[in-house]
Amino acid sequence: MQEFDILSLLVFSPLVGALLLWASSSLAFTRLIALLTCLFSLSLSLMLLSGFDINDGGFQFVEKMTWIPSLNIHYHLGIDGISILFLPMTALLFIAVIVSSWTSMNAMPRLYYSLLLVLHSAILGIFSALDTMLFFLFWELTLIPIYFLVSLWGIGPNRRYAAVKYTLFMLAGGVPLIFGFILLAFNAAEVNGTAQLSFDYLQLLATPVSSETQTLVFLLLLLGFGAKAPIFPFHTWLPTIAMEGPISIAAIMTGLKLGVYGFIRFMIPLAPEAAVNFHWLLAGLGVVGILYGAIVAINQSNLRRMLAYSSISHLGLVVLGIASFNIQGIQGAVYQLLNFTIISGGIFLIIGFLQHRTGSTETLSLGGVYRSMPLLTSFYFLFMLANMGVPGTNGFIAELLLLLSAIETHTGAGVAALLGIIFIASYFLIHYRRAFLGPVHREVVANSIDLLPRELVLVLILSALLLFTGLFPGYILDITRSASGYWLLNVAR
Repeated sequence: MQEFDILSLLVFSPLVGALLLWASSSLAFTRLIALLTCLFSLSLSLMLLSGFDINDGGFQFVEKMTWIPSLNIHYHLGIDGISILFLPMTALLFIAVIVSSWTSMNAMPRLYYSLLLVLHSAILGIFSALDTMLFFLFWELTLIPIYFLVSLWGIGPNRRYAAVKYTLFMLAGGVPLIFGFILLAFNAAEVNGTAQLSFDYLQLLATPVSSETQTLVFLLLLLGFGAKAPIFPFHTWLPTIAMEGPISIAAIMTGLKLGVYGFIRFMIPLAPEAAVNFHWLLAGLGVVGILYGAIVAINQSNLRRMLAYSSISHLGLVVLGIASFNIQGIQGAVYQLLNFTIISGGIFLIIGFLQHRTGSTETLSLGGVYRSMPLLTSFYFLFMLANMGVPGTNGFIAELLLLLSAIETHTGAGVAALLGIIFIASYFLIHYRRAFLGPVHREVVANSIDLLPRELVLVLILSALLLFTGLFPGYILDITRSASGYWLLNVAR
């Protein structure tokens, strides 16, 4: 296989797996095909990573061909040091989701796993697309599987409402997003003196944009990506999805922050002057998200809703780091986005194991979980420490970089972020004590079994990654360094 087609094979192989599922005649074979498809994606992404030149700050494994000639839209893929690690992490998260639902997903399994694989393909496309219209196609494609996964397999009584709410939020966010891309395309045609629009990301980066146009593009993309992130005040769909949707979707939503990736990949590089001018807005949204998410999380009685607001709080710290526009901020932001895949995704999967055993994630319905499920309790504690940013975990490295970048450029906001981190520690410890320690209140908790072998292997792998990337952060930082420097140069142009 040649180098130039591996990226396309990676993006579209999950769709092939989704089709193969319909030839399956048994539940066991259906699950096996889905798992092998994601393992194949992981293998391909690791092949890309092994051949990636970390000293090259530009895009590699680039593929480009004409797609819609009349509109000058291309099928254009490529990855750099910012996006490369999201590919194996995405594959790993989907593997974890499939393994975690191995025995709990028996209703319409072929449709369920097909939709998961379609979503997997769309997310890989988002991380790889270098044409804004191709990116938008993958972006909107995620809506279809998520809508059906939430409405058909949600665990809450209002799952259909949650699916509709999420879809409406994303459709509304897509409007300013596509308008921003079209505005850039018309600007490129005007600057280059041609009648042809340009949706090519690399060409758009090199095309001058007036201050007025940049401001409009920045605000449009902020609305579009902010709804997906979600940043305050567009956050309300996430707690709803966490409570009503399947645990697998909650793990994916909190583990893969596609909206913030859009900030880094498109919003800031395509409108750099406006982004710098509106640094106060980004920093303000970040601080509000940190404090609001943390304060609301303290007052929750359900672990799933608490984790959703915790995710919003951590997301605010990432936005604050991005607003710093320095190397620590951008590397810390990318590092933390990668951490979300391990930490947030892992915590939600552990909560899913608890929900499957006890039928509840309400702290009042739990208590004494450690007595019957000591392994589950111990691993939850480890992931909780990482979420709190305790030294030795990957959460510490990312939060340290983000805090240093914020204090250097937005001292007041950095101090507020430190206060938010204290809140984060408090609500995790409070909810951990209520749900996992103390006496047993319900017979179903007392009689629950601990982690099964496949579940134990899954959390062991995620825990190993959590500790490895926390103790040896240089590997990730080396991969992202050149691309982050290139990103900063583009912002400062």
